[in-house]
Amino acid sequence: MTLIDWYSALMVALGVFFFIAGCVGLWRFPDELSKLHALTKADNLGLGFVVLGVIPQVAEMADAIQLLVIWVAVMLAGAVSCYLLASQTQSQQLEQPDVDEHQTGGNQ
Repeated sequence: MTLIDWYSALMVALGVFFFIAGCVGLWRFPDELSKLHALTKADNLGLGFVVLGVIPQVAEMADAIQLLVIWVAVMLAGAVSCYLLASQTQSQQLEQPDVDEHQTGGNQ
């Protein structure tokens, strides 16, 4: 196993670690905004490590550029979709009346 192979294995292992951390955050965090944060940050970082680990293993420069373009596209798609989900969640939270205030009758 060469030094490049070790580098690739390390980067892919770090990427898998961050993917698992994102999944744990999705599972454990209490609200939607925290879960979105865990998914977008950890998964983008994990994908970046996987791409950096796979790039030395590709045969041609075009394949490496294609991997980088895919990484950037996934980051942009993740940012846009997270923004849309967060703004929708925030607008729904603003529209709903406070449950405690509604159940207790209001002014206390």
